[in-house]
Amino acid sequence: MAAKFELYKDAKGEFRWRLVASNGQTIANGGEGYKTKASAVNGIESVKKNAPVAPIEEK
Repeated sequence: MAAKFELYKDAKGEFRWRLVASNGQTIANGGEGYKTKASAVNGIESVKKNAPVAPIEEK
């Protein structure tokens, strides 16, 4: 099984997302709550679009 995005509501009723590896470990999350499901989905789509070309910066 490949990694998957999970979309869920938190205790405050806001939408959140996380990227879960095939072993069940969370490997990324949105870092914030979204008021609407559509906004959370837009956050997922942004990661899908931008991650393949994002550079690695050492700090």
